[in-house]
Amino acid sequence: MESVRWFLDEKRLNSLLENLSSQGFTNIGPRLVHRDSLNPVLELGPIESIEDLPRGWHEEQGPGRYEVVYRNDKRLFSHSPGANAWKRYLQPPRQRIGDLITIGDISVWKQYKQHRPRYALFGVRPCDARAILILDRVFIGAQIPDEEYRARRDEMLIIVTHCAETWETCFCESMGSGPRATDGFDIGITEILEGLKHYFILEGATDRGRMLVAEVALREATSDEWMEACKITDRARESLSRMLKTEGLPELLMSSLEHPNWNSIAERCLSCANCTMVCPTCFCSTVEDITGFSTERSERWRRWISCFEEEFSAIHSGVVRSSTRSRYRQWLTHKLATWFDQYGTSGCVGCGRCITWCPVGIDITEEVPKFCQPESGREVSDGAR
Repeated sequence: MESVRWFLDEKRLNSLLENLSSQGFTNIGPRLVHRDSLNPVLELGPIESIEDLPRGWHEEQGPGRYEVVYRNDKRLFSHSPGANAWKRYLQPPRQRIGDLITIGDISVWKQYKQHRPRYALFGVRPCDARAILILDRVFIGAQIPDEEYRARRDEMLIIVTHCAETWETCFCESMGSGPRATDGFDIGITEILEGLKHYFILEGATDRGRMLVAEVALREATSDEWMEACKITDRARESLSRMLKTEGLPELLMSSLEHPNWNSIAERCLSCANCTMVCPTCFCSTVEDITGFSTERSERWRRWISCFEEEFSAIHSGVVRSSTRSRYRQWLTHKLATWFDQYGTSGCVGCGRCITWCPVGIDITEEVPKFCQPESGREVSDGAR
């Protein structure tokens, strides 16, 4: 195809969703959810049309602060990365692996047949598209690939919405993941809202993506329309208020394991594990065997686990990382330093979720630079590495 950029209006964008549904995809996107008398939140879930998207709703957030507000505009994609990471559609929070059936002296293992919907992830932010690429390295690039993850990933379509605005806790540019996505997606969308003009510029990044967009597009985008789409993400980049210096960062952190700032962080940290649960790249899990009153059947399940849980580092002689200090240090040094040793990349994409959803507002963009400061007042280590 000569062009990979197209012009769509709202009606044609809706036709894209309908087309995906007709091809057997379950469309997943941001939706406004009300729970009793609580304030609304934006969460990921099945969507059937653009009317299910949170038109006019915007999120205001900061360290330990989140609120959904109505702006009364026509914008469909004002959602931030949000508390729900897309990883749950690749690596579900809880998965049944199989059953062990015992009759008399004979035991038979029966692999559980997973139901795998074909997901079209609609409205993925650039930082989250990068996070999925990182998870691909973890689960598919490993010496022994995770076949369940691979099967879900092979059937998945990723539709990115480039950022027209940013949020207070974002630092995606520092991590090279936004505000405009450069890889990790099939279709890219830029929403343009200027007065009475409301339209979308779509890019096809893969053969499958180009084919899907070409089927519903009104026409090719003009060079002026494409330039306007680029200007929108440029303005979003200029609005970023947070940054994290990454040059030499792994070496800095690994040479600062006894820095007193770990103690300062630990005094505030609740070990609640919020940062790992909302993080789009945290992937740790554990396996549990469950038995009922009958001894004839037991089930094996895999579920998410956090390195902030005390049992995470438990071995035969006890818990290795028994303090909040050691657990936070493990999380941060793995995310920003030793992840490079394992997977050749950082484990952080700069989405800012760990800042927003930390109950006490610990901000890694503020804490990391403190390790550059002299280690005055060094305190005794807890012994955990």
